[in-house]
Amino acid sequence: MMTQLPTHLGLVFGGASGEHEVSIRSAATVLAGLSRGANAERYRVSCFYIDQRGRWWPSAVARLVLQRGVAMSASELPDPGGPGGFRGLPEGALDVELWFPVLHGPNGEDGTIQGLFTLMQVPFVGSGVLGSAVGMDKQAMKAAFAAAELPQVPYLCLDAAEVRADPGALLERIETQLGYPCFVKPANMGSSVGISKASDRPGLLAGLQLAASLDQRLVVEQGVKARELECAVLGVGQLRASVLGEICFDADWYDYETKYNEGRSHTVIPAEVPEALAQRAQTMAIAACRAVAAAGLSRVDFFYDEDGAGLWINEINTLPGFTTQSMYPMLWQASGLPLEDLVHDLVLGARESFSQRNHLGGAAA
Repeated sequence: MMTQLPTHLGLVFGGASGEHEVSIRSAATVLAGLSRGANAERYRVSCFYIDQRGRWWPSAVARLVLQRGVAMSASELPDPGGPGGFRGLPEGALDVELWFPVLHGPNGEDGTIQGLFTLMQVPFVGSGVLGSAVGMDKQAMKAAFAAAELPQVPYLCLDAAEVRADPGALLERIETQLGYPCFVKPANMGSSVGISKASDRPGLLAGLQLAASLDQRLVVEQGVKARELECAVLGVGQLRASVLGEICFDADWYDYETKYNEGRSHTVIPAEVPEALAQRAQTMAIAACRAVAAAGLSRVDFFYDEDGAGLWINEINTLPGFTTQSMYPMLWQASGLPLEDLVHDLVLGARESFSQRNHLGGAAA
């Protein structure tokens, strides 16, 4: 009886984005899941690190970064033109049978690397080019949700040029249409990077200037007093929704520092909400994935006003955080799917998605 060889997986992380450090922590969790139990026999994992300048590094460097848990500075990395450095895909990358990208934010979650893998005709975990791009850009995402008639809080889509051209008129328009408090967001960042809460005109102007320094496209949302609920979605053809989780925090809002520093927030899983509300959110989460063409894995975030029974979709994350503190793996753990089974299911989904694209002649990613 012939023994089946393990599948060669490529775990790629880091990336040229503001979420570089989060990606390193997420990749460490994914690698742990791929190395446990039956997965240790199923998979042979090669790790690849993309530094903050967009250069790829092979397994020796990647494993060192994972051990350290933080990015390597330019002075610590080898000369890209010398031994151990690469200006393109490093050694071993072309031998990968299936890619597992763990890249958050621009240049990883936005369809760019998904386009590379699609051109290489290699299966990969997560959404394709379209779902990744639409899910990453908050303006496009909100337009897709509106077309699907999914409820959202009032918002405005802006261009950074408007901030620079006539900030006074822009401030007045936001105040008239949304009022205070409101949240200013770059359209293409994640992990709350560049997001600010404005309670007055000086705060709003500062928030707009910060967001405009990070992205050309901006979104301003009306602030609502609500609980923050999250739902994880898994699958390609048949989508499954996890139990709901709730983010609880003492800070004014769920910013980057609160999100990624221990002790600043805690989760309640499953969320303490009526069963009918939970089922409604799960249905909406799946509908949100279909609206933006997301597949593989996604986390959908909600605002819930328990006083008025309002439930609004906040956003979708097509490559959600996978750290030990991240909701996505914790929600599936609470739904009966431990980490090693979750990452295995994601690999199976990547194969299914690749098979579907080939069956359709590669018409759409």
